[in-house]
Amino acid sequence: MAAEKGVWTLANIVTCVRIAFIPVFMLVAAAADGPVDAPLAVAAFVIYVTLSLTDKVDGYLARSRNEITDFGKFLDPIADKLLVFSALLMLLDRGEVGVWVVFVILVREFLVSALRMVAASTGEVIAADSLGKAKTAVTMVSLCGYYLAFALYAVGLVDFGIQIGFVSWALMIAAVVLTVVSGVQYFWNARHVVFGR
Repeated sequence: MAAEKGVWTLANIVTCVRIAFIPVFMLVAAAADGPVDAPLAVAAFVIYVTLSLTDKVDGYLARSRNEITDFGKFLDPIADKLLVFSALLMLLDRGEVGVWVVFVILVREFLVSALRMVAASTGEVIAADSLGKAKTAVTMVSLCGYYLAFALYAVGLVDFGIQIGFVSWALMIAAVVLTVVSGVQYFWNARHVVFGR
């Protein structure tokens, strides 16, 4: 069993830095949008990919250094959701994704979070399963792809940018499907929490 450490572990610091840089990403992405600015578009992509990768870094640090904390367990999923929704809101503002995409993902996150809170009140932990992890991975790859496509457009690699953009759109559709299916699976597997045993 992992030992409880102080709040300011290296893993938690990485998570806090990730959250702090989300507004920076949004500002850079917004500034790159009009008129299109190649250095800013590339910077937005690099920042978003870096922030996405730190999700793996803080988890690895917490496990490898035996520094898993309640604060980290609380903050890490919040950081992940903020990162996803910041990118989705920027894409929504640009008209690159539909409102329904954001709505479906948002509703699923609210419902699953509520389910976990209800389960936690009874002493039960609902951990992320393989389908939920796949949903997160596909969503993050899709979002990174969108910002890569914008960067490619900005530097003049339009055809390549169009191809990446199409792949990103297809991955986003897959992410929405996985979002719905994984959400249903969470509730089915934890139906005793909602409806009783």
